[in-house]
Amino acid sequence: MDQLATKSDADRRETTTKTVLATSLDTDEATIESHVDGLEDCELAKTYRDGSVRITITGEELLALDTDNIVIVDSM
Repeated sequence: MDQLATKSDADRRETTTKTVLATSLDTDEATIESHVDGLEDCELAKTYRDGSVRITITGEELLALDTDNIVIVDSM
């Protein structure tokens, strides 16, 4: 989620792509897709029809808590 926040902006609705995220995290797009799907289930990310993706304001607010503890968000 941190990389998504770095590469996009909720307020300005700036987006990135899953390819860019995969490259910056040195992983494959299927892994990114899986993680973004989970973030979307918790309303922490938004994917558009063109495939672009961005963090949501809720996601930015969660990161802004800047807690040293592990935060677990469950969509169930």
